[in-house]
Amino acid sequence: MNLSPQQRTVRIGGASGFWGDSSVGAPQLVASGQIDYLVFDYLAELTMSILAAARQKNAALGYATDFVTVAMRAVLKDVVQRGIRVVSNAGGVNPQACAAALQTLAEELGVNVKIAVVTGDDVMPLIPQLREANEPPRELQSGVLLPERVVSANAYLGALPVKAALDAGADVVITGRCVDSAVTLGVLMHEFGWSVDDLDRLAAGSLAGHILECGCQATGGLFTDWDCVPDWAHIGYPIVECSLNGDFTVTKPAGTGGLVAPAVLAEQILYEIGDPSAYLLPDVTCDFTGVTLNTEGADRVRVSGARGRAPTSTYKVCATYVNGFKLSAQLTIVGFDANAKARRTGEAILERTSELLSARGLPPYTETMIEMLGTESCYGPHARAGGTREAVLRLTATHRDKAALELLAREVAPAGTSWAPGTTGGGGRASASPSISQYAFLLDKSRLRPRVLIDGRTLNVRVPEGTAQGVAAPRAPAAPQDVADSGMDAIELPLIRVAWGRSGDKGDSSNIGIIARHPRLLPFLRGQLTPERVAGHLAHLVRGPVTRHEVPGIHAFNFVCEQALRGGGMKSLRNDALGKGMAQILLAMPVRIPVALLSLVRTVNGPTQGTGQ
Repeated sequence: MNLSPQQRTVRIGGASGFWGDSSVGAPQLVASGQIDYLVFDYLAELTMSILAAARQKNAALGYATDFVTVAMRAVLKDVVQRGIRVVSNAGGVNPQACAAALQTLAEELGVNVKIAVVTGDDVMPLIPQLREANEPPRELQSGVLLPERVVSANAYLGALPVKAALDAGADVVITGRCVDSAVTLGVLMHEFGWSVDDLDRLAAGSLAGHILECGCQATGGLFTDWDCVPDWAHIGYPIVECSLNGDFTVTKPAGTGGLVAPAVLAEQILYEIGDPSAYLLPDVTCDFTGVTLNTEGADRVRVSGARGRAPTSTYKVCATYVNGFKLSAQLTIVGFDANAKARRTGEAILERTSELLSARGLPPYTETMIEMLGTESCYGPHARAGGTREAVLRLTATHRDKAALELLAREVAPAGTSWAPGTTGGGGRASASPSISQYAFLLDKSRLRPRVLIDGRTLNVRVPEGTAQGVAAPRAPAAPQDVADSGMDAIELPLIRVAWGRSGDKGDSSNIGIIARHPRLLPFLRGQLTPERVAGHLAHLVRGPVTRHEVPGIHAFNFVCEQALRGGGMKSLRNDALGKGMAQILLAMPVRIPVALLSLVRTVNGPTQGTGQ
């Protein structure tokens, strides 16, 4: 019996969070029998530059090859047999080549599959015109003009091309650059017939996609309370079960490891977003401040309350450009005073090689960085591992001339016989590689023409213009401003015992989501986790302002820290180039909590308390 849209549930499994994710995701989800669609996200900003370089060397490349050779080789027969449809942004900078490779695989396996390709995200043909415009593009965070040596430039398309491809009967949809959540939202727009004006539903579908887009991060991966997550080796990949009204339930395949719980999903909701009341996407401006999470049963959480407003009139474009060369080398230092010996070794290498560069008529390094891994160097003044007897020196430098870094690479190994006792573990000579930097700017939607290629036909996809401003005042009520006083009868605890946290990156900004372990703890955190105090605690990493956003529905704050990653993930010399450890650093900050509320905090080396949301 055919169910009406009001009765139907659409089940979507998220099989990949990045290019390089485990091969077990797709087979696990398909074998579960719990999904109607299988979606994949492969494209980080760095991935696009890697794919662009691959296409320059071989016109048949430029896509995430694992999608074809690993994932689809393992499941293509089964998805066709079971009627599961697939959507993936594995096309990278060459989606048509990806589709051709998949078609070849289908013929090899003897299955018939209708493949659609989404194009129109490539901005490279427009770069000369944009440079000559009266108002040329400026980088969103730094404001600088477009650099010369652009390697790739792709707009984040939305869900409408995916919907159009599925409407045309595609079994597999392959896109290039699109927002990560669009592969899921496009499915839901197709299944439920949501229009471009169903803004609350589009926001809800985007949130479903946002939760799926990072794979196992929605099922316990990277969870603050990692010791409460069972069976890492067999962790389940996430499934969303969506209803017509936009509400959905998050779960995972039966019998798998991992954990689906409100706190896990709260961390993922805040992951890599800016203002939670105005999360900008091509199809909708999302307001997640009123989202609620309710447990339905074991490893089942119901998500509702997302709201939407009109999208802006622009696409975000992510460009990458070559900015000289970069090299990272490592040495292990063992024994007493390992930290001090490692630092002196790094300083000596840089001093010696700087003199050699000068003698050869080469300019100085453009940037250098010394880190001692294993000594809590990323904690700056908060480090507590000064007496460690084993440290890894990580020495990173950039230079406009590759030959300069090759000289540096040669001068690292001599430390093994020249300086600190206990020097070992060089791991082979490091090699220089192009230093790729990210450049983000806005482009009017009218400049691009998304298309769907299917069955030898080309379908033009009409994208609404959006609004010039895009972001109106949030409809949610103003965040509460009450600040509870911990009083005299209070105890000092590290923040991790009072809250969960997750951090991520957007260009040169890092965002840190902090979720109270119980609603009654939130007023005490509001008074102590001020933007000024967070900025002070992270001052050794964050050079720009810190903004705090409140998310009342999940009892949380989202801190956006600008100029926090030394230029952004691809450019950064830091070992933690993407800011993944910044939440852990903030969670060590002390806060004062009333003794009367100690039953709501996490016990030391024990299970999490107060997990309800």
